Amino acid sequence: MNNSHDEIKKLLKASRSMLSNSFVNEQNEKIRKSYGLILESDPTEKLNVTKSVEDKIDSDQDELKGEEDKEDTKQGYRISGGILVLHGKDKSDVELTTDEKTAFQETMDEFVNEVSDMVDFNKLNVYLKNVEWSGKIIDEDLEFFFSIGEENGCYIKGEMIKTDDEFLEFVNKLKTYYDKFKSKWAKVLATRKKTEK
Repeated sequence: MNNSHDEIKKLLKASRSMLSNSFVNEQNEKIRKSYGLILESDPTEKLNVTKSVEDKIDSDQDELKGEEDKEDTKQGYRISGGILVLHGKDKSDVELTTDEKTAFQETMDEFVNEVSDMVDFNKLNVYLKNVEWSGKIIDEDLEFFFSIGEENGCYIKGEMIKTDDEFLEFVNKLKTYYDKFKSKWAKVLATRKKTEK
């Protein structure tokens, strides 16, 4: 009976040893030495995936917060039925100039004359480095999105659009008008950057 008790104690000690990190570390060290392996990191070091993801999210949020801090002021202006929103760092960045008001009025009028008169415009947002404008073209049942600056382009969104000659002509008009929009608002951005300094 005494022998079985001693055996059980030895088995428990051996299993605890095998399950402990010291046993694993010893075995890994033996393997490293016998094969001359060089490792970048300790294989016994446990990775905390949750912590690394949380750290990444925190750093991304800090970056976004930093971006938000740079542009924390905005002011909207209603001009001839449309809304122009200026974004900036302080109150002087969001003061509407006559040139910006004129450019916005011309933008809406030209769109109606050159692309479609059946349109619901969304806000035109003027940021420090880009301009974004969108709306819905009612007779084509699609949405457009214009962006100059960081995400440069003319985008359309719709469902089951018939791609006949009439639609292709419309897309051509939209693209041609986008080039005009881009030119006009790039000048506005350039003027805002000059006055910013």
